Amino acid sequence: MTEEIPLRQLIVDALEELKALDIRIVDVRGQTSVTDWLVIASGTSSRHVKSLAEHVSQEMKVKYSVTALGSEGADVAEWVLVDFDSVVLHVMQPPIREFYDLERLWDRRSRDTAENGER
Repeated sequence: MTEEIPLRQLIVDALEELKALDIRIVDVRGQTSVTDWLVIASGTSSRHVKSLAEHVSQEMKVKYSVTALGSEGADVAEWVLVDFDSVVLHVMQPPIREFYDLERLWDRRSRDTAENGER
């Protein structure tokens, strides 16, 4: 991996190669000890979701020597999570993404944390 380009951007670039939809980067630093960033994207079908997650994992490993710590959900492929430690990738089908609405959940948590003086 190059020092100039953050891992989250490399993941976004790999997602764009396979036409992922509605890619978002969510900063969760200071809100959780699990990761620093979430990258959230949608795929058009279970096959597309699975392909996106596999493509990102392969690109990170081959091009940048970054191996995923783990992956969940590829068997059903409605929602696949790939853990790259400081960045966690979530690839979902649109109805699942709309139902869980991770962007709003983490945005609300960010506001609540700030209002309570935490960080």
